[in-house]
Amino acid sequence: MGRARRHAWLLLGLALAGGSLAACGGGGRGEANSLTLYNSQHPQTTQALVDAFEKQSGIQVQVRNEDEGVLANQIVEEAGGSPADVIYTENSPALQFLAGRNLLAPTSAPTLAVIPARFDSPQGDWVGVSARVSALVYNTSELGPAQLPRSVMDLAQPQWKGKLGLAPGETDFQPIVTSIAVARGQGAALTWLKAVKANADARVYPSNEALTAAVSKGQAAIGIINNYYWYRQRAEVGAGAMHSAVAFLTAGDPGYVLDVSGAAVLRSSRHQAAAQKFLAFLVSRAGQEVIARSQSFEYPLGAGVQTAQPIPAFSGLAPAPLTIAQLGDGALALELLQEAQLL
Repeated sequence: MGRARRHAWLLLGLALAGGSLAACGGGGRGEANSLTLYNSQHPQTTQALVDAFEKQSGIQVQVRNEDEGVLANQIVEEAGGSPADVIYTENSPALQFLAGRNLLAPTSAPTLAVIPARFDSPQGDWVGVSARVSALVYNTSELGPAQLPRSVMDLAQPQWKGKLGLAPGETDFQPIVTSIAVARGQGAALTWLKAVKANADARVYPSNEALTAAVSKGQAAIGIINNYYWYRQRAEVGAGAMHSAVAFLTAGDPGYVLDVSGAAVLRSSRHQAAAQKFLAFLVSRAGQEVIARSQSFEYPLGAGVQTAQPIPAFSGLAPAPLTIAQLGDGALALELLQEAQLL
């Protein structure tokens, strides 16, 4: 979302128990031609989607922008009384977390059918909307392409001590940890986390935006991010101000992870029909074209829609063969990050 800090979302459950975020209004209980959207996606892109949906449907959408961890935990806290009708997240684990607590309504079959099944909820209660992929970001004054690691596991090697930057509090970092645990085992994942923590030392950043900027400034030589952060930064500051580049790891490497952003209707929503219309719009050609032209630099998942942005073609990506079910609800990654004292 471009915020200064993303929190490890599952860890917020107990912290929010005091109800500090409980009062966010009752938009979801309003008129039948209105919806309340809990949004953790790129706010500008979401607003463009909302504007187009409102124009098409006549249904007004009230948007609350916040980190997906905060929103997911708030929905759990609110239980059946949430004012939200729809949640739209950056990553699938937050949706799987809610699905595991039976808080999501089934997504309509025609909506699910628009997106390839591997990008949708295994249970059919949320739909994939867009995707992005993890990549290395490196300072071009310090490293050349031939010097880059081929595997994410190589970042644990001693030659990266004092050169590596990390943003372990990012929700985008957690799927990488899960992927390593699935591919190499939990013990190997924990050993890797401890090693990259030592290699990063003080070069631990609060967000992928901060990490990307630090690498471009030469404060760190290399890091691992979702590639859209680099493209966004280039669009913001101009290519001439960038002193970094992005590169993919070896095809199928556990650090080469495709992350799916998705949306779901809450089971507690009193506006089920309107909420399902919103999900249908997100995956419709009109909605996917908004994403394709947006400054979020994500990949639309709808058939026949390709990004208009200058990023590598979706068809050419070769991420780890990790399923939505294997990514799970993020709990394992958070446990490992805590054990490694990175959270």
